[in-house]
Amino acid sequence: MKSYIKLTVAVIALLAVIFTGANFILNNAGKGDEGRPYRVEAQRIAVKIENGEDYSLSDYPSITNVEKLTDGFKSGDSDYLVKDIGGILYRFDYSYNSDNSTAVRLFNISFGVVTAFVLVLMAVLFIRIIRPFEKISDYPTELAKGNLTAPLKESKDNYFGRFLWGLDLLREKLESQKSAELELQKQNKTMVLSLSHDIKTPLGVIELYAKALEKGLYKDEQKKLEVARNINGKCEEIRGYVDGIVKASSGDFLNLEVHNGEFYLSALISQIKAFYTDKLNLLKIDFSIESFSDCILSGDLERCVEVLQNIIENAVKYGNGKEISIAFSREDDCQLVHIRNSGCTLSENELPHIFDSFWRGSNTGSNSGSGLGLYICRTLMRKMNGDIFAEIDGGDMIVTAVFTIA
Repeated sequence: MKSYIKLTVAVIALLAVIFTGANFILNNAGKGDEGRPYRVEAQRIAVKIENGEDYSLSDYPSITNVEKLTDGFKSGDSDYLVKDIGGILYRFDYSYNSDNSTAVRLFNISFGVVTAFVLVLMAVLFIRIIRPFEKISDYPTELAKGNLTAPLKESKDNYFGRFLWGLDLLREKLESQKSAELELQKQNKTMVLSLSHDIKTPLGVIELYAKALEKGLYKDEQKKLEVARNINGKCEEIRGYVDGIVKASSGDFLNLEVHNGEFYLSALISQIKAFYTDKLNLLKIDFSIESFSDCILSGDLERCVEVLQNIIENAVKYGNGKEISIAFSREDDCQLVHIRNSGCTLSENELPHIFDSFWRGSNTGSNSGSGLGLYICRTLMRKMNGDIFAEIDGGDMIVTAVFTIA
């Protein structure tokens, strides 16, 4: 806001300087000898008269008449000047209009129109863009702090309507994720408390049996065998709880939402091409997309873009940085998109695990990551009735996304 006010003041000051300078120049134009051509022409004629040379007034547009003043000074209606040439006075009548008022007036009117247009434009910019933006400039910060819990006010403004709509979608998503995280924490805490209580009982029984056996309370071999069976049963019970924990941990903890619909394959590939052509060019990675026949696919376009982006990001991270290519093929009612990157350093026995959650291969090195990228890809593809698989071919990694043709 302050910067815009300073800019406005600077523009007004510049316009004032231009206006003052232009008027000064126009008002003073023609007031010096260089602006009075009749003086120059009269001087040239005087030189010719003094040298006895002939001259023609047609060559001197400002001089209308030249005559000797042999009979004394004569008055007239025209403007004139008198020169002494060889002791004889000559009268030079001239015609010259030095009035710049018309030009000054036209300039002032034109400049006033331009100035009014500039000021109106700056006022419109202030009212329609600067002031509304000032009001919403704190929204992203508040959103990051988690302070925007109420829906944002809708706006029909052509400039910020879509921006506010996108911010509100982001707010809803963050609120949804926050609620899901709180619910997950609640479930985890409830599960831990429940399991700790449930496991405590069989552990107590096992502990009692172990102390009894340690002190030799059971002399009968049959009784000892029965105690061993009971201990084994309690161990199976505890193993069941542990299996439950493992099963709960391997569930869909990300809560990925998919809105299935229909879209063109070209729409998907155009977004990938627009995003990665320049990026991979900067990284000096050869990026190529094979020609394909367009078709209508079933799924969520935004999620499909996310899947291909995750695959390409992995190719950038774990390839040798030479080449990434996209190829296409069809099988039955499915469209296959093959993403190949050169320089695969993953071993064959690790390949079946790359789509597991939190799994990271031996080729990760110093690359950061959580091991969820390809797991998310598989989860999304299956929710869109598709699939994903990977293979190693001649030292290259090929990840194939299988989309259902609508």
